[in-house]
This record gives sequence, C-alpha cells and structure tokens, in this order.
Amino acid sequence: MPLVDQNQRRRRGTGLIALDEEASAGGYTLFAPLTGSGEVYLIDLHGEVVHQWNLPYRPGRHARILPNGNLAYSGVLPDEPALFPMWHKYRGGIMQEITPDGTVVREHRDRYQHHDAYHYGDGRLLYSALEPLTGEAAAAVRGGVTGSEPDGTVWADTIVEVDAEGSTVWEWKVSEHLDREAFPLHPDYSREHYPLINSVLPTSDGNILASFRSVSAVVVISRETGEIIWRSEPGTVSQQHCPTELENGNFLVFDNGVFRPRWDVPFSRVIEIERAGGTIVWEYHDPARESFFAPFMGSAQRLPNGNTLVTDSPAGRLFEVTRDGYLCWEYIVPFFGGYQEEEVRKLFPSEPNAVFRSYRYSAQELPWLDVPKG
Repeated sequence: MPLVDQNQRRRRGTGLIALDEEASAGGYTLFAPLTGSGEVYLIDLHGEVVHQWNLPYRPGRHARILPNGNLAYSGVLPDEPALFPMWHKYRGGIMQEITPDGTVVREHRDRYQHHDAYHYGDGRLLYSALEPLTGEAAAAVRGGVTGSEPDGTVWADTIVEVDAEGSTVWEWKVSEHLDREAFPLHPDYSREHYPLINSVLPTSDGNILASFRSVSAVVVISRETGEIIWRSEPGTVSQQHCPTELENGNFLVFDNGVFRPRWDVPFSRVIEIERAGGTIVWEYHDPARESFFAPFMGSAQRLPNGNTLVTDSPAGRLFEVTRDGYLCWEYIVPFFGGYQEEEVRKLFPSEPNAVFRSYRYSAQELPWLDVPKG
C-alpha cells in the first residue's frame, strides 16, 4: 500500500457519515457489494453489521428480503462466455431463495438472465433476459453507434416469468412487441444491447413495469396483449434505473441524468412521476447538483414515513432523505475489490465499492433477527 491511497472513494472515508435518528425512518439496510465474492450485508442505522450471508457466487446485481424473511439473491453463473464487452458487468444466471442461515431453498438458472429478477415469494420469478437478433431483425433497431454490434448481432431483451417448477408461464420479447421507430437507441450508445432492461417488476394491476435504459424510457407492458400501455414522456428520464410503483399509483425513479436534454452539466436525481399526467410531482437532487451524479446503476426506495432511501451505486453511497430533501442518514460502503473477469477488468480496472441497489427493512420484516422489535 503506497503512503497515499490512490483510491479516491476509500481515501475520503467509509462507513457511517451522517445520522439524524429523529428524522430517519429507522430500520436495517441490505446490500451486496458487486465486486465481492458473494457477501450480503445487513447493517443497522449506525452502520454496524447485524447479519451477513457468505454465498458461493458473486452478485449478479442485488439482494432483497422476501415477505417470509428469506433472501432473494441473483448470483453470477460461472464460466459463461462474454456475449459482448459489457456482458460480464451485469449478467446473472442463478436466482436463489436463501434462508437467514444460508440454506438454499429454491434455485432457477438461465444463462441469459441479467440485471433484475423479481421473486414473488411463492417460487415464481419475473426476470429480464436476452435473445440474439441478426440480419434484418438487427438492422431494424434504430439509432446507436453504427457498426458497434458484435459480429452483426444485436442482443435484444426478453422478459420471462417462470412458475415454482421453473416452467415458463409468460414471456415478452422486444423482437415481437417493441416499435423500433418509437424507441430508438441514443446516438452515442452501443448497438450491442437493445433497449437494456435494467428493472422489471409487476404492478398492482397485474401488468409489468420496466425500465429501458438505452432509450431513456419507463414503460408499463400489458400482461394480456404485450402492448406498451404507458411510457414516460420523452425527456423526463435519462438513462434511468429502478422504477417502482408507489401506494398512490405514481412511479418513483432513479434518474441517472446521462444525456439529459437541455442541461450541459450532468446530475442525478430521484423523481416521482404522476402516472395519469406523466408530470414530475416530487424531486430530490443534491443542493449542489453536480456533486450527485451516478452515470450508471442506482436505486430509490420510498420508506413508510415518506422518506426515500437512495443508492448512489458507483460511489457505494447509501443515503436517506426526507420529503423536504433533508439528508438524515449517509453510509459509504467500506468493501472494495476488483472484478475478476478480464473483460470487465479492462473496462473497470479500479477497485470499486459499488452496489447495484440497497433496501431498507423494519425489525418486524426480519423476524429471525435477534433485536428489539419495537
């Protein structure tokens, strides 16, 4: 180790940075460091680890707690080829439900799964995957950097739902349902992956809420017909992540801000979009906008008291803000490491402390955790 640590994020300090217990919603925060070997941490409000899983596969993105208290986890399937340069960065392939003591009670594998997998809690899974488009089908994809398709192939998204036995019961394909003219790739984006679904989950009315990063759109897909029945207005979000449906029917979105129209300085924000009118009815950005910018990844979770938990993923920075934008909790992930796959390490040679998402839970949602339940 040199006299001065050359990792800026580690040098600035890690662990608990700020806490106002009266303003915070309280509870326990779950996260899985992306460059770890399979560790998942649950920390209290003071940043102390109160539970830890040590799993055999590095995270294929994130983990969350199911209603029965078990862990839903996506791991990276070993020894798979890189379909394109970024593939190892965000692929998964192993979707598991795991008890607090680390016992795997369910597992489903799909080598084309990436980014998100929603566990219903009864064995069913909804997740994003890929299929190859070639020839005329690849050429029909609009926009992007000309010639950036690896071997002429555009990898297009699919959404798959399987039952508890692993049988496919519903499937949606970009190749069959998405209007290429209405959803062109940004001109500076690679054509290797279209439109890059980085989030997928069911809505309260049974349809599917999804985020198309590379075309800057949040959409609702009809489960019955496969049609896009709602989309964010063009220009509302830019390379966004993690839309979720709130109790009032609005959508909460982590809006990364890459290629944001009409702004010459990039910044990230969290916004609440009214579904009926498509307007932004709540927004959080840092008072110094440029100081909070996550060019990729990120998540937001509305908490029971109206606060919002935000994950500034590349910086490994987790923080909570009130409805008025007051930051009342901040924690920097102290676990750093390098990606193991050579293809990813060439693109990201540093040792990040990145996490894809974090989630907050009350003590009541963690019945197995030996702490006062309040």
